[in-house]
Amino acid sequence: MDSKRITTENDLKIAFDIRKEVFVEEQGFQLESEFDEYDTLNDLSEHILVYYNEEPVGTGRLRVVDVVGKLERICILEPYRKFGLGKIIIKTLEEIAKEKELSKVKLHGQTQAEGFYKKLGYQTSSDVFMEDGGPHLLMIKEFVNE
Repeated sequence: MDSKRITTENDLKIAFDIRKEVFVEEQGFQLESEFDEYDTLNDLSEHILVYYNEEPVGTGRLRVVDVVGKLERICILEPYRKFGLGKIIIKTLEEIAKEKELSKVKLHGQTQAEGFYKKLGYQTSSDVFMEDGGPHLLMIKEFVNE
């Protein structure tokens, strides 16, 4: 189990395929809301893949929004969700945020994932809100003494 930054169009396409399978086909989100102007290989965002037995099975991205790292599009293919890969995705994105000298990260987590994010040090910072047709929460983590 490991992760890597995406640096090629081919790897970016693999990440998109994973996101489409999880968010659109499995969870029913609209295809047109899943992909946006930050889905490119440039300075607007950093994308990663996470691997299980050398197969890419999860992804996530990081954007900088008002000097805060925003973790987005975090997902893992269903058969691989019990192997601790979500934690690897979060930790990898947090490391990229620290490399960018950011002191805080945030995310819009689906409500069913609130407990997972809390275990990783995130604090719930909003009431439930709807985003892309599903209930979400704003969660924030500050890098203090890390």
